[in-house]
Amino acid sequence: MAYSLSSGVHLPSTFNPCSSRSSLLLYGNRKSSNNLPMLLKKKNSSSWKVFAGKSSYDSDSPSTTVTASEKVLVPGSKSDDPSSSIEEAEVLEEVDRVPMEDVIEVDKDKGEEMSVSLRLVNDDSELEGVEAYVPLQETDTGKTFETKRSIPPPGTGKKIYEIDEYLEAHRAHLDYRFARYKKMREEIDKYEGGLEAFSRGYEKLGFSRSATGITYKEWAPGAKSASVIGDFNNWNPNADVMTRNEFGVWEVFLPNNTDGSAPIPHGSRVKIHMDTPSGIKDSIPAWIRFSVQAPGEIPYNGIYYDPPEQEKYVFQHAQPKRPATIRIYEAHVGMSSTEPKINTYAEFRDDVLPRIKKLGYNAVQLMAIQEHSYYASFGYHVTNFFAPSSRCGTPEDLKSLIDKAHELGLLVLMDIVHSHASNNVLDGLNMFDGTDAHYFHSGARGYHWVWDSRLFNYGNWEVLRYLLSNARWWLDEYKFDGFRFDGVTSMMYTHHGLQMAFTGNYNEYFGLVTDVDAVVYLMLVNDLIHGLFPEAVTVGEDVSGMPTFCIPVQDGGVGFDYRLHMAVADKWIELLKKRDEDWKMGAIVHTLTNRRWSEKCVVYAESHDQALVGDKTIAFQLMDKDMYDFMALDRPSTPLIDRGIALHKMIRLITMGLGGEGYLNFMGNEFGHPEWIDFPRGDQHLPDGRRILGNNNSFDKCRRRFDLGDADYLRYHGLQEFDQAIQHLEEKYGFMTSKHQYISRKDEGDRVIVFERGDLVFVFNFHWTTSYSDYRVGCLKPGKYKVVLDSDNKLFGGFNRIDPDADYFSIEGFYDNRPHSFMLYTPCRTAVVYALVE
Repeated sequence: MAYSLSSGVHLPSTFNPCSSRSSLLLYGNRKSSNNLPMLLKKKNSSSWKVFAGKSSYDSDSPSTTVTASEKVLVPGSKSDDPSSSIEEAEVLEEVDRVPMEDVIEVDKDKGEEMSVSLRLVNDDSELEGVEAYVPLQETDTGKTFETKRSIPPPGTGKKIYEIDEYLEAHRAHLDYRFARYKKMREEIDKYEGGLEAFSRGYEKLGFSRSATGITYKEWAPGAKSASVIGDFNNWNPNADVMTRNEFGVWEVFLPNNTDGSAPIPHGSRVKIHMDTPSGIKDSIPAWIRFSVQAPGEIPYNGIYYDPPEQEKYVFQHAQPKRPATIRIYEAHVGMSSTEPKINTYAEFRDDVLPRIKKLGYNAVQLMAIQEHSYYASFGYHVTNFFAPSSRCGTPEDLKSLIDKAHELGLLVLMDIVHSHASNNVLDGLNMFDGTDAHYFHSGARGYHWVWDSRLFNYGNWEVLRYLLSNARWWLDEYKFDGFRFDGVTSMMYTHHGLQMAFTGNYNEYFGLVTDVDAVVYLMLVNDLIHGLFPEAVTVGEDVSGMPTFCIPVQDGGVGFDYRLHMAVADKWIELLKKRDEDWKMGAIVHTLTNRRWSEKCVVYAESHDQALVGDKTIAFQLMDKDMYDFMALDRPSTPLIDRGIALHKMIRLITMGLGGEGYLNFMGNEFGHPEWIDFPRGDQHLPDGRRILGNNNSFDKCRRRFDLGDADYLRYHGLQEFDQAIQHLEEKYGFMTSKHQYISRKDEGDRVIVFERGDLVFVFNFHWTTSYSDYRVGCLKPGKYKVVLDSDNKLFGGFNRIDPDADYFSIEGFYDNRPHSFMLYTPCRTAVVYALVE
């Protein structure tokens, strides 16, 4: 029987399908091939040749694939012959590559359809990129828009040496890295029709619906036999047996029922049944688009997800443009409720998104979206890479959330995990075909002993197809606006950054410990994202400080837009364990400004990492148990609370003021959330007989108490108001991306830091007892200055020691190496921002 999405699936809320119909746009000709062929012309010749390699997923012909050993297999070659040469690809048909500037407006009311224009490319010229189209998007005007997109050519990769002269000493490694990347681009162009076509693996792998039935394909070279099973065939392994091609791709076609209905009903449970070297096993298809855990069951079930057109969500709002400064609100949908439960996509859409908008953030980063069978993994042990977490609702619910965010002008970034995968054999990719070298490296190299997870083999052709297609899937299907790539440091080095203290010595980055295959994958995925989705944002989590990380791929870089600046949070953890007297102003400034020139950073004082059990948030580090008894405004404060509230605000402002070109905050930390995060856990019994106590599967610490930040009778409210004021100050002045930045004072005796960013002057007094009258600070421009933000304002939980209406007039004469200066009063433990009044 069908596994109904409205009743049989274990979801936290009732499934309410949307009544609108989604608009779809075909990408080229899907009838015969997964390829987007290329137009090539022989020089000085009037005849035209067209080259395109067939995909391994075209059932009528074998295809090219690259194995872990990087051997290229082509039609007519022997897979077991290492000396096999690459033969000429079969001549098929032509399609063009065009620039991405053209925009086509389509009027729905007139029913006009898109026409694709082709132009010819000389075969001796460098190919310009494969054309694609943005799927139709409905807007409030009743019209839809399409944008031509293309993936840029590889470029020369030499500009990095102009940007950073120290890279010259490592030119051999970097040129080798770029050559490997360029060779991979060429092979993808030659055998797959280009990166654009290669990244549409989800159109061929997994379940694909046609007018006559459903085709199911799966890459599982280790399997001896395979069949698709599920509710639709009463789980009979002999009913729908699959056939295998020479590249390990299994396939079966299921014709429509006699009444024309689909052979697999929407909502049915499905799995692939295989005889493998490890025995008989039933696995969730690797490309499954939805999976659920039934009530009372431990394993998940793959769900054939193909709702009728009237139930598909239709996006109503255009995606926002990328802002100059990105201010990210890091959020976990499941734990975003004030109640001890798993929150839903719909509840997050209605309750949390308006809060994020009001706070002044312009982007929300969603964690734990990819399905993960273990909730307490925070979403980092992914089992089903193409499926959104069913705990929070359906795929249509997630689309509705993203569309609402776009209506509010918020970018939606996804915390994507391509650095490793769950070692769960039952639900995930681990041992999928019965071998440990399927998607992953075999043996010790394929296992992360700290994370207890599997590590991808980025040199494998099919792994590249899988991960590149996965990145594109979330951007195309769900309209995400970019990604925060998790664990990139682990990817880029064979030691995964474990037990490594990166000192900045370039020898630590370029050499035998570098996983060049992984770096090439990161270059390819950034190529793909920025080529097909020019407004998309990529942020890489890298603690090592890898040079070239945020330089475009064409210039020889890895291609990320931003590096997540993790060292700043570590510095605050270090300082908060010391007395105020031991804080060094120079050390604070150095940590905040120690980043690579021309490479953008997203900075944060604390993220979700600092909120987990075993660690403490900044608020909890500062105020500890006093937070439980002395946060009400009608009760006396304590010295610990006063210090904590003051420093909490100062830490955030100076981090944002000096630390980078983007900012991130984990939900709830803006108002000093009083407790850590502890996911519901049962007792764990170890093989050696020991027992690790759980928390009785409690959700009490797996939620966010937004009610505390909203309560104007609690001191949490002042912290929330201050964080909101910071975001709106940045929105108005854009100081994080201002080209002008100058630090004029870092006084160890006074404990004062003064710096300029744009037309703003920031003054921080970190002294614990001493306030200064008639304190002189330097400035660049002459004129009148006004207070635009004061951490001591009573609204923010301060003591109102600064006159908000006072005027500050500059005087001539150099001071602190600045051509002008003005006098002010700076109370202890305060941060004040002054703006030049035009």
